Order: sequence, then structure tokens, then C-alpha cells
Amino acid sequence: MITEGSSALKLPLNPWQEEIEEYLSAEDWYWIQNDIWRTDTEAYRTGVVRESRREGILADFTECQDVYMKMELKYYILYSLKSQWRSPAYVQDVLMSVIRLVGRNVVSSGAYSSFEEIGIRTKEPLPEDTEPTVAANYVGFLNGIREFFADYYDDREETEKDVWHALRIPGVKLSAAMKRQNPSLNFQRIRDAYRMLVKRFMKRLVIRRSWSYCREMLMYIQYFFSVFYRNGYTDGFLEKLSRQDVEKYLCWVADDYDKKNATYRSKAVSFIRSWLDYIQIAEYPQAPVQSIERLIFDDDVPKRERAADTMEKVRYIPAPVIQQMDACIEQIEPAEMRPVYILLRETGWRGTDVLNLRYDNCLQYIWNAKENRSVPYLCGEITKVGIPQLKDPIRKEVAGMVKFLADEAAAKSTRENNPDRYLFNCYEGRCMGLPFSKPAFSRAVQKMIDKNDIRDADGQLFHFKAHGLRHTRAMEYAEQGMPIGIIQRLLGHCSLQMSLHYAKVTEDTLYQKWKNTERLDLFKLTVPPPGKASEQEEAVHYENVRSNLDAVRVPFGVCFKPSKAGCRRQTEQCMECPSFCSTRENLDEYAAEIKKTSTMIQISQILGREEWIKKNQEYLDRLIRIQKELTEKGIIHKSGSMREA
Repeated sequence: MITEGSSALKLPLNPWQEEIEEYLSAEDWYWIQNDIWRTDTEAYRTGVVRESRREGILADFTECQDVYMKMELKYYILYSLKSQWRSPAYVQDVLMSVIRLVGRNVVSSGAYSSFEEIGIRTKEPLPEDTEPTVAANYVGFLNGIREFFADYYDDREETEKDVWHALRIPGVKLSAAMKRQNPSLNFQRIRDAYRMLVKRFMKRLVIRRSWSYCREMLMYIQYFFSVFYRNGYTDGFLEKLSRQDVEKYLCWVADDYDKKNATYRSKAVSFIRSWLDYIQIAEYPQAPVQSIERLIFDDDVPKRERAADTMEKVRYIPAPVIQQMDACIEQIEPAEMRPVYILLRETGWRGTDVLNLRYDNCLQYIWNAKENRSVPYLCGEITKVGIPQLKDPIRKEVAGMVKFLADEAAAKSTRENNPDRYLFNCYEGRCMGLPFSKPAFSRAVQKMIDKNDIRDADGQLFHFKAHGLRHTRAMEYAEQGMPIGIIQRLLGHCSLQMSLHYAKVTEDTLYQKWKNTERLDLFKLTVPPPGKASEQEEAVHYENVRSNLDAVRVPFGVCFKPSKAGCRRQTEQCMECPSFCSTRENLDEYAAEIKKTSTMIQISQILGREEWIKKNQEYLDRLIRIQKELTEKGIIHKSGSMREA
């Protein structure tokens, strides 16, 4: 049933129109019953909950005569407001006159039954006195609403469409905060000849990598195709891609990204190499015939920004400022934001990771043999780097706070108001079922800073950014002597090199450590005996690892492969790789593996499986050889001399 004003028109509705009517029936049917929407109404304050530039009329639909199309138009405007991809000010200042024109020229014309039927470029005549700006906005608005409903009425699988909405794809790696943005991937900029190829590749990627990574990958693939077509290439060039074509591409990238951050220029090559490498290994029909290793060399990937430049972007909160902020936690309003601040300070996690916590699994107690008690751990999914469950120890009082919040959330939650079981959940309003907003948290802390007149070294009111708490916590860990590998684990970084960017030590701590070393009288020049490695050589000094290398933990050691290169030894043992590094710290792992492999050989002998015996014996011989070499030399690394800067 569609209600118009005070009268009820019983008109047949298809399933999509029923959904639209149900959406517009929110706030006591205000959006259907009224053709003039106002910002000074309870429905606006409850449903939209965004400050308007001025009080008064928000949108005027009185020119619309067709009931169905008016309902579509209202749905499109209200959905854009509630999804926050259009502001009330934009609707009032830009779309007010456009909606009236659309109502007169399209909705009331009788030429269409739905906005989906409108052509890409509408030819509807406009009044001669229409301003050029309004005419341009009119055409753009019609194109946008046509694409919106063409997608809305499309009942195919989401990954078969040309626009993918993240919330409709099962298994997508999406942070809780990003759900507020209703993110999407648009493949329409890729020509038909290669669109299915890219969609097939992205279909695999969206369930393996974070949504932000997928969006970035698609952006560079779109750029790759656009730059070739822009320079005269035609359909079919990808299969015939040659080294000469790649050299041209490198020149185009250098020119297009000349004034931009060096990291973007690097990704424009490295992301494309990863994509081409995969579609060739997976034998996509349109993959380049020539080997990717012969098309794009390691040296082709431009260097990213220097480590020094990266460090300059790391924003630590100065000690006097963070001390004042910690002392004023009780003044953060609303009070629901205080636990968020405490968890960010306690763990150093990203703001999105804390807001992504679920009340049913965010707190676990794990037995600690040394302390003979169960230790509380905060547990959460880190969507950015794909960690399914990161566990960090927390103090007893913090664990008590988390348990109280979890019990409270469990009692208040239903399938309707908190289907994803968020710990920090909105239980009513347009954001019902979503976690707290990260910008809202930052605003709450900033108000506390302004109220207490907390200033930086320049005498200016301190400008708060939530990520600064993460940087500050990493620095505190480093200052307290925590090993960089442990910092990596606590912060949820995928590589040690990333942790090194944050683990800065203040000059005061540096001086204090230096004084302690001086008093210990450790600076004695000693010459190691001939044929025996020194302790310096046996250690893996992560802080000296070159900036272009990853330092990732692998079984029996650490991998120091180039950060821009993918692993090309999936079918071989890491032990034979030049990037593999192993030290005496890994001897226990070797001993356990030798014992396990010996057992497997015995089982194979009992079963009479000669092929198993042969493979396991080769593996056992390799383990024993490396174990012996480690015992004698202390470290094994074929490219060790090139590891450190």
C-alpha cells in the first residue's frame, strides 16, 4: 500500500517497490506522507541526524505526479542522506531546483515507469531560462539515479554485476567502521574486452584481502588499462604485451605520478606486476603470453619513499600532552567513548580494530604457567592485514571494564539492533547495528582537549588524531626495551619493517640507555678467535634491516625477501631460499622437526611406502645438516652480507 497525504492508495507493488515503501515508512511514515520535507521536524532529527546549514525545507516533491516514480525519487534522496554520501546542505543548495525539474520533466511526463528506463544521456527538453549550472546538475542527477536503480533492480549475484557493494558479498574482509560508508567497487571504467577478466581476479581477492586493499588494486588496474588505451592501444594488447610495452608504461607512470608521493608511483608498478603474475600463473585466457619475469624486472619497481620520510609522517603525542589527556579521561563526553580511549591507550591497536570488537569473543583468559594464573587477553579481528584473531594481554582492571561492557552489550543486543554483536554498538537511530563512529570518537576527545586547554609545544591547542595513540604506544613499548618482534606481534603488523617505522626512541631514553651502557664498561675491543663467528655476527639485528626488505617470521627462522617482490618459492623449502635466515634461537625448532620427521620415516617403513621414506629421508638429512651448521656457526643466511643497511 502506498500512502499519499491523508489518502491511502491500494496499488500493486513488486518486491523491490515493497522494500522501498518499507524503507520510506520509517519515522512514522513521514517520508511518504509528506511531499515537502523539512529539517526542523522530529523525523529529520531521528532519521537523518545531521546538522543542516539552515532550518526549513530540505526537499520538495510537489511537482511529481507519478506515484511510483515519486516513491523512487524519495527513496534515492533519503537513502543518500542516511548513507552520508550526500549532505543535507547539498540537497538544499544544489538539488532543490533539480528535484523540481525532474518532477516536472520526467516523473510527470508519463514517458517512463521507472528511473531505470531513462537513457544514459537524457534528451528531455528544459525550459529556456534554465541556468547552465542547474542544467548540468540535472543531467548528472538523472544519470546517477538511473545507475542507482539499474543496480538496485538487478537480481544477479553481486560479483556478476559491474558495481559490487561490499555489504552484499559474503565473506568480504570489511572493517566495522567501513560498513558505515556502504563501500563499492565499480568496474564500469574497464572496457568490456577485459572487464570479466578483472572481475574474476577481484572475486578471489575480496574474500582474501581487506576491502581497502581491493579498492586500491582495482584503482591501479583501471589506471593500467586507461593509460594504454589513452596512448592508442586497442583490445587484445594485454595478451601480446611485450617488454617494449612495459617500458612505455614505466615512462607514463613516471610522468603521471611525477608530483605525487613516491609510494603511489611504486604501487602503480608493483600492484600491476602482482596482478599480471597471478593471472598468468592461474592461466587466464587473456593473460600475457610472455613470462611476467621477462616483462617486469625487480629494478622496474620505483623505490618507495625513504624511511626518513615515513618517520616524519609518524605523529607521536608529546609526553606532556598525553599525560594531561590520560588525567582527563573522565571528562570525555559522551561517556561511552571513554572505554574506547582506554583500550586504544592500553593496546596501541587501530581505532577501527577496537571498534570492530565483538562482545561474545573479545575477552579470553589464557593460563600462564610462570605466574600460575589465567591472564586476560583482548581478542579481535584485524581486517587491514588479515589477522583473523589478534590476542594481546591486558591488565586486570582493563579486563574488568571489558567484561562489564560485554555483559551489558549482550543484555541489550537483539538480532535487530546488533546482528554482528559489536561491543561498541549503536542501538537506535539510523546507525542502529553499527559500531561507534571513529570521527565521533575523535571529536569527543578533541572537545575534552579544548575544554582543558591542552596545548602543544608551539602554544596551540593540540589537534588530536586517533592514530596518534597507536604511534605513541609503539614508542612507549620501544622505550621500555621491548624487542621489535614482540612490538610487531602486539600491534598486529604483517612485517617487522612496519614496526620499525613506529618504534622511535626519544632522545631522553636514548641518552639514559647510553649512560647505562657506559657504566657497564662494555666498550672493549676484542678480536674473535679465527674460524669462530662473533656474537655480533650470530645475532639478527632487526633494527638494522634494510628498508627495502621484509622481515617476516617463518618456520625455523626469518625471511628477508625484498618487500616489493612476491614469494616465488611456494613449492620449495624456505631453507634453500637466499632470503631465508636461521640462528641458534631456532635450534629447538629443528630438534622438534627432526624428531617428528624420524617418526614419519618409521611409520612409512611399517607401511612399506618407499616414496614417503625417500622424501622424508631427504628432508631429515637437510634438517640435520642445517642443525649442525647452526651449532658450529651460529647463523645461516646466504645473503647475510646484504641484509643490513
